[in-house]
Amino acid sequence: MRAATLAAVSGERETTWDRAAPRYARQERLERQAIGRALDLAAPAADDVLLDVATGTGLVLRELARRASRPASAVGLDASAAMIARVGALPQGWRTQLGNATALPFADGSFDVVIGAYLLHVLDPTDRLASLAELHRVARPGARLVVVTTWAARPLSRALLSGLARGAPALAGLRPLDPRPEMPRAGWILERTAMLHQGYPSLVVLAGRS
Repeated sequence: MRAATLAAVSGERETTWDRAAPRYARQERLERQAIGRALDLAAPAADDVLLDVATGTGLVLRELARRASRPASAVGLDASAAMIARVGALPQGWRTQLGNATALPFADGSFDVVIGAYLLHVLDPTDRLASLAELHRVARPGARLVVVTTWAARPLSRALLSGLARGAPALAGLRPLDPRPEMPRAGWILERTAMLHQGYPSLVVLAGRS
């Protein structure tokens, strides 16, 4: 999943996702429904500045570019240059940038909308909280955050996903996570949640910044 595109904290992980980049787009269809719901909840307006963390091969940006209502300014950030190289052409005013989700290369209060799709569940707890805190730092007061993680409502299904994720580093994106208990610790106010079953079973969470 887009776990392959997270802002990796180790060179080994980043190299793994660089190697996965040429074939990564094959599974984007399994993310599309959850990404669409995430964009619905984020509801970016024309005057918003948007950040897509762990943009990978650019599915969030491409799906957003197709919409009638889209921001004039957007940044797709990823730790893998090989992933970013496959994003393709973007609307004027949009760009990609290399960077790490635990140390974002942006000033405080830079963005109105922040999206982190298929990112948090591949980070360990320490890096996950650091990433959520960084997303909070670069968001403006009143900004919206939408995160997408792999999640299954039934315990047996979660156990199956966990088992698969432990089987190989390339399957780390199947590790289930409900990020809601951790998000308020980084200053986020939970607002809405959606569970998607088509494609990857996914949890989509909308939060606001006070």
